Amino acid sequence: MNTAFLTAPFTTAPFRHTEPLPPRAATGRTAEVYRQLAEDFGIESASTFVVLSSSPDLMSAAWALMRESLLAGEGSRTGKELAAFGVSRANKCPFCVDAHTLLLHATGDHALAERLARGEAPEKEVQARMVAWGEATRVPGSPALTPLPFFARHTAAYVGTALAFHFINRVVSALLTENLLPGNVQRFRPVRSLVGRSVARTVRRRLVPGTSLALLDGDAGPGPAWAAGSAVGPAYAALRAAATAGSALLTEADQNLVRDTVAVWDGTHQPLVWDALPGRADRPGARLALLAALAPYRITDEDVAAWKKPPYTDHCLVQLIAYGAFAAVDRIERALPLGAALPLDPAVPIDDGAPGAVGGRPQ
Repeated sequence: MNTAFLTAPFTTAPFRHTEPLPPRAATGRTAEVYRQLAEDFGIESASTFVVLSSSPDLMSAAWALMRESLLAGEGSRTGKELAAFGVSRANKCPFCVDAHTLLLHATGDHALAERLARGEAPEKEVQARMVAWGEATRVPGSPALTPLPFFARHTAAYVGTALAFHFINRVVSALLTENLLPGNVQRFRPVRSLVGRSVARTVRRRLVPGTSLALLDGDAGPGPAWAAGSAVGPAYAALRAAATAGSALLTEADQNLVRDTVAVWDGTHQPLVWDALPGRADRPGARLALLAALAPYRITDEDVAAWKKPPYTDHCLVQLIAYGAFAAVDRIERALPLGAALPLDPAVPIDDGAPGAVGGRPQ
């Protein structure tokens, strides 16, 4: 059966507030990101990256972090998809929740994917713990963050995956609609299974780490200690540098407001209006950045229109949203307890259920 009509919507999901150039018009580094997306992700023009294409630095760094952690990092794809699913559910990002459900179908564990689609917990305890850990990463200091449900040697891949999707969820919620496929047809089981199968061959391949690092602009450093010695570290450092560059769009006072507000955030979802959120009329840039960090799904056309006036462009809006999104990522990353991986026997399949890997080794 020809499934092109099902995978095509990944590339044409409607954008909010920006109008990215068509991928076919891309050149240079942006075109190379699209080439790697097609080869390593199985989706040539994934809208989650197309929406960042006005900033090649952001686009390439976000792709690198996802590729080097979720796709090429140690541990099983199923385990990391479960963690990403938990992150996306905690962040109330239905687009990403649906995407990870489809990708779990692609790993071959159809029963697991369908349990999650129905809102049920995985039957296997180790998989349920992986989802719960992903959800808990949203809440700084959550007791559910320990013990870590993966081997210590897989920390870079799992933590990198979680942080990549804390960033991607916020960008998606701010700048894409919720519809992963037209008419939300991914809500039907046959569609989920079919789309998953259409990318299964790519999902189950073992990728060589580090390929995306050649796309990064300059040297942002080796990254945090938890990613030492892995390709995840430089990718994370590059995303941090590219995203925080958006701070230049705000005054020093607005930067301080964003930093101080996010620093005391406890992981809760914000109401429609909260005390620290400035109004559109007086501080529209700070408002957008704070919404991107803590409630991106609440960004409205009015919020964007209040700030996005000449000389600001789509590129500027993407940079500002990325700045706010990464402020939350930074808050989450700093609070993670990363010295408590489970001391399991290496033969135990901690990433139980993943095709091609048990305990991080090929079967």
